[in-house]
Amino acid sequence: MNYRTLGKTGFTISEISLGTWQVGGKWGEPFSHTNADQILNNAVHAGINFIDTADVYGDGESEKAVGRLVRSRSERIYVATKCGRRLQPHTNEAYQPSVLRAFVEDSLRNMGLETLDLIQLHCPPTDVYYRPEIFELFDRLKEEGKIQHLGVSVEKVEEGLKAIEFPNVTTVQIIFNMFRQRPAELFFTEAARRNVGIIVRVPLASGLLTGKFGSDTRFSADDHRNFNRQGAAFDQGETFSGVDYETGLAAVDELRTIFPDDVTLAPDALRWILTFDAVSCIIPGASKPEHLISNVQASERPAPSSEQMTAVKKVYDTYIKNPVHYRW
Repeated sequence: MNYRTLGKTGFTISEISLGTWQVGGKWGEPFSHTNADQILNNAVHAGINFIDTADVYGDGESEKAVGRLVRSRSERIYVATKCGRRLQPHTNEAYQPSVLRAFVEDSLRNMGLETLDLIQLHCPPTDVYYRPEIFELFDRLKEEGKIQHLGVSVEKVEEGLKAIEFPNVTTVQIIFNMFRQRPAELFFTEAARRNVGIIVRVPLASGLLTGKFGSDTRFSADDHRNFNRQGAAFDQGETFSGVDYETGLAAVDELRTIFPDDVTLAPDALRWILTFDAVSCIIPGASKPEHLISNVQASERPAPSSEQMTAVKKVYDTYIKNPVHYRW
């Protein structure tokens, strides 16, 4: 495993880390603590030392599993969680300092920890990024020892650029992959200039970039890859990175010709992300231990050649750029 610095937090973290949206079972399945414990402990054995979770993952069960891991291990494991998505309705007006404070305290109880290494606003509405009182709250929580650092998880490049204007924002979690390349333009440059860590989420476009799906693949009724393709439940960009499914399959076919030697495209798709120095870490999910093994292998692969990088960009420009590039 290779390690990188997470911006101005100063944390030295594994470049392949772990996201826990589905660590206790795939979307729509009941949470399995047995499965979660196996995946989380295997992650630490593989050299992963940064775990990302959220209070809404498994209705708090993911946080409990992560906390149990941290308390049971001697290794230094950095914990990032997120708050805000429990708000119903999830609106700018619902974001209030007192409510967010309660969410942070709930997460501490869920995990059985005294302090959170990183708390992140969980994809709030765009207007929240224009409210200094929201960001000031986390300075108070840091003074109280409840958090060490503040970050944000964003849907759009615009939100990331606005967030890093606040000096206490140390990290930005953003979607970046072969199908979502816009962050590598202005945003990566500005984040590096301000020493803000970049945590890459949805690196495999909800599994589309594994190359394992086809036109006949069926997803369960409770799986967002079934019900959120048009953004019916939450931001459309969270599902297949906002790419039309059939268009994505055609693009994946082209990508497989660029990386023809592997059974799955996933390690190549992850290694492509790691070629960008601004990236601090990637947080692919894993609902099975074998997914974790595939993810970790990406850190050991040689970098794509310049010809492969150019070919990936051509696939993006041909199949994906319009309309995805300018929406997010």
